[in-house]
Amino acid sequence: MTGPLASALRNPTAWFRSRPLRSRLALLTAAAVAFAVAAVSLACWFVTRAQLEAELDSSLSSTRLDADGVQQLLTMCRQGTTPPPAAGSYTVQVVLADGSVCTSGEATIPVGAADLAVARKQLKDVLHTVKDDAGREMRIYTYQQDGPVGLAVSLARPLSEIDNSMSTLRWVLLLVSGIGVVGAGAAGLWVARTGLEPVNRLTGAVEHVAATEDLTVRIPVEGEDEIARLSRSFNAMTAALASSRDRQAQLIADAGHELRTPLTSLRTNVELLARSEETGRAIPPDDRRALMASVKAQMTELAALIGDLQELARPDAVQPGPLEVVPLHTILRTALDRARLRGPELTFVTDLAPWYVRAEAPALERALVNVLDNAVKFSPPRGTVEVSLMRGELTVRDHGPGIAPDELPHVFDRFWRSPSARSLPGSGLGLSIVARTVQQAGGTVSLEPAEGGGTAARLRLPGAPTPPPEL
Repeated sequence: MTGPLASALRNPTAWFRSRPLRSRLALLTAAAVAFAVAAVSLACWFVTRAQLEAELDSSLSSTRLDADGVQQLLTMCRQGTTPPPAAGSYTVQVVLADGSVCTSGEATIPVGAADLAVARKQLKDVLHTVKDDAGREMRIYTYQQDGPVGLAVSLARPLSEIDNSMSTLRWVLLLVSGIGVVGAGAAGLWVARTGLEPVNRLTGAVEHVAATEDLTVRIPVEGEDEIARLSRSFNAMTAALASSRDRQAQLIADAGHELRTPLTSLRTNVELLARSEETGRAIPPDDRRALMASVKAQMTELAALIGDLQELARPDAVQPGPLEVVPLHTILRTALDRARLRGPELTFVTDLAPWYVRAEAPALERALVNVLDNAVKFSPPRGTVEVSLMRGELTVRDHGPGIAPDELPHVFDRFWRSPSARSLPGSGLGLSIVARTVQQAGGTVSLEPAEGGGTAARLRLPGAPTPPPEL
């Protein structure tokens, strides 16, 4: 045998799992209803049969023949006359103590030991089922007859009366059960289609996004059930993906724009040096030194920009490294040493109190260096940079031109640079890295105008003035 039926018979579980969800729900519904209907039908069938048998037994045990009727039946049997059938569907049989019988019916009923016991006054009455000589199943009630010793009367009715009724009931139950199962399957299929319609819409939306990469698709949300929650989750996911793609595209565009300037300058300088070698025209020593210094500066700027881009390219939800308890004041001193090398003419006034935080030490040091570099970059010649660390709040204040109020909301944006800073070296990524690192450590960062001029950067990091016991 081949085809779907053969496959279902060979491995019904695999065949069932391969069906669509709506088909499986309809099949499960039909199977559940079929089981329930079968259980109810069987219970109804057995209860009805037991009730009919009880009524038959009650009818037999409540019937009695008078003494004249019994005597008349015996007289006819002794004269060799066949007694006429009893009224109704009853078969009457007189049982004598010696085992002989006189029957008024179509066929003689075998006499059992219980019937003889009743005829011999050993039992009062007995109910049992036997087959008569015609092969019919008969329900028999045998009781003692008042009169001479050694006489009992058996009243019998065929069980076909019950069997006929039960046969009709069986067909009725089968018909009703079949209609119920088919109706349940149809109802299950309808319910599955109706209930899964939101899932179909969600599936269509997912397939559309997969085919077109259109992340603007949104699914209408109706109600508060699980399907509505799934729709909301899908809408939130597509919105997050769209935002991530937009940020990625913006990052690529901004990176390309920032890379273009140093690359153009570097290419121009390299072309000048190459042309000098090709034409044999020597570049004056001072100009050559300036060109080489420019090339070196552009390469340094490119290296710094690439490093910043690598830092920002990492997902925000993933920590760049293992977090550990580190001394913020010690890392700040290291960052100050690097900042002094970049601004040797500046004066650094420091007031550092011990403070321990949970963060990634290299990333935290890079963020602190970026904050200090920002202060060094905007400080006037032979200016002062004030650095204080008290109770987890780090303040870096310079005495430069300051930041305009309308520029403050943008200072932590990627690649944003104020008009006054565009002539200075840098990529516009330093403060973005600072904000990201501080947020990952559970802190906050802000820039604000300082009293008397300049800018104050404030970093607040949760921690404690003493290390935890495990350190």
